[in-house]
Amino acid sequence: MTQLNPGPRDVSHILGDLNSAGADREFLAHAELHLPRLHELFVRLYGERTDGLERLASVVDLARRSWTERPRALKALDRERDSTPDWFESERMLGGVCYVDRYAGGLSGIRDQIPYFRELGLTYLHLMPLFESPEGNSDGGYAVSSYRAVNPALGTMAELASLAADLRRAGISLVVDFIFNHTSNEHEWAKKAVAGEPGYEDFYLIYPDREMPDAFERTTREIFPDDHPGSFVQLDDGRWIWATFYHFQWDLNYANPAVFEAMAGEMLFLANQGVEILRMDAVAFIWKRLGTTCESLPEAHLLLQAFNAVLRMAAPGLLFKSEAIVHPDEVISYVSPDECQISYNPLQMALTWEALATRDGRLLQQALDRRHALPDGTAWVNYVRSHDDIGWTFADEDAAELGIDGYPHRRFLNDFYVGRADGTFARGVPFQENPRTGDARVTGTTASLAGVEAGDAGGEDRVILAHALALSTGGIPLLYLGDEVAQLNDYAYADRAAEAGDSRWVHRPFRPEQNYAERTDAATPAGRVFSRLSRLLAVRRATPEFAGNDLIAFDARVNSVVAFLRPGESGFSVLVVANVADSAVEIDALTLSGLAPEALDLVTGAPVWLGAGVTLGAHDLRWLRVRTR
Repeated sequence: MTQLNPGPRDVSHILGDLNSAGADREFLAHAELHLPRLHELFVRLYGERTDGLERLASVVDLARRSWTERPRALKALDRERDSTPDWFESERMLGGVCYVDRYAGGLSGIRDQIPYFRELGLTYLHLMPLFESPEGNSDGGYAVSSYRAVNPALGTMAELASLAADLRRAGISLVVDFIFNHTSNEHEWAKKAVAGEPGYEDFYLIYPDREMPDAFERTTREIFPDDHPGSFVQLDDGRWIWATFYHFQWDLNYANPAVFEAMAGEMLFLANQGVEILRMDAVAFIWKRLGTTCESLPEAHLLLQAFNAVLRMAAPGLLFKSEAIVHPDEVISYVSPDECQISYNPLQMALTWEALATRDGRLLQQALDRRHALPDGTAWVNYVRSHDDIGWTFADEDAAELGIDGYPHRRFLNDFYVGRADGTFARGVPFQENPRTGDARVTGTTASLAGVEAGDAGGEDRVILAHALALSTGGIPLLYLGDEVAQLNDYAYADRAAEAGDSRWVHRPFRPEQNYAERTDAATPAGRVFSRLSRLLAVRRATPEFAGNDLIAFDARVNSVVAFLRPGESGFSVLVVANVADSAVEIDALTLSGLAPEALDLVTGAPVWLGAGVTLGAHDLRWLRVRTR
């Protein structure tokens, strides 16, 4: 085999092969644009391997064949997205996320909910893991046994493709999880690897004894200590295999280019079913190197860029969404037009809850001032909570500037949100609490964490305030469906054998039918939350200043107030001010004197005279259209 090298001759040979294979003009244009970059990335990732060039040529031919099979409607969408590359930055974007079975029973039930999704204003629907996975505990579907088969309890792949088309016609982009760090131990690749079948021996990281596992574990951390210690689990035959998460989730070996090609094929297959956004799961863990933490290594970024280049050739309308719950500097490092175009914003999520617990907005304000900016052509996905636990991912160095010691502060936040602190309003549940290190994370629905379950007078206001911040900071706001009608924790998870050992199921309740039935009843928490949130959603859709990601810091000079400007045209901006305290505060006229005194409250439609200052009630928020002087 020829060794891969960076010379342009290799690129021209591959392009020549594409011509010989009859690639159409449109695909050739894509390949000419993205192949040089893909070639460069393969050199950096696989330049030391003799099979690098062979695999690169094979990946490109895979992309050609996928493009040939791509449905006409999806090629039309590719062209539309190419002409409006900032489509996902619109003020009309709104995401929803749910488990298919819990929210709707199956894919047909999701189709039945499309009229409600349109009522809510969704333009983006994230269906939680729906692929074939092991019976019983499958980490909520994050242990994938086949990327090309839907869990039979939910439907079929043909139904998924049909649903994607129906959603697309309704103006809603389908989002699915792409779990590519690992597979389940029941995946075909895993079975072949354990059996030593040629071509699959090094799809995973398998060692005959503890020598290499012990060496790696000197620098890696335990992720799920309740399940197993360290990063490896033992196979029945005595060998050891890398399993970062649960013992039945085996990490893939991306140092093998055959794994890259296999996973590229799975991505392209899903793209051709009509999936428009792939949530790239656990991106920080996808490359391993001895002597490191094996998290956020440079090769992880190179891999994402290489996958991106392949998709740009054969499904250019598709986006990648990063899921990296790591240090804030690392989170942002995955976000770029040629890596992950959109990303969860875990820092804003965590610090929104931190601010509500402490009644102090300074740490959240600091994050918005310093860590909100992103490269052009990218956007945050802002959320109040997800299917996962809440980890306190703020940077200790940021907290120290405000006199906050990170370790005890995290302990306080955990205690507060699981009901162990004085003055708490929250009804959360700890997840993966480690008595040796004191580490833990928090689970709970928005309403239960915010105080609605406890009957706290400020509970509903906190639900609205948290969502209003996610709606106004830029990017794509994401609702966990059911939270818009104030769903509470589901403690019955402890009685279900497959869920009892994972407290995150407490905040993954089944569709709250009673709450939805009450969503027009102002005498109920569901009705009040739904009405107030619906008003905010309607205002956001009508407010062009909320498009994009630009945010200008504004110092309200009140510790409990988070404030910023969303710039618009013709000198107008929207001033967002949010009070996380349990009592009223005032922003004085002098603080507001850099703005023209006439303003408009976008939510109420009432004029506001800034010359008299602005009073914010407890847990109050205003969206004010203002003009800078």
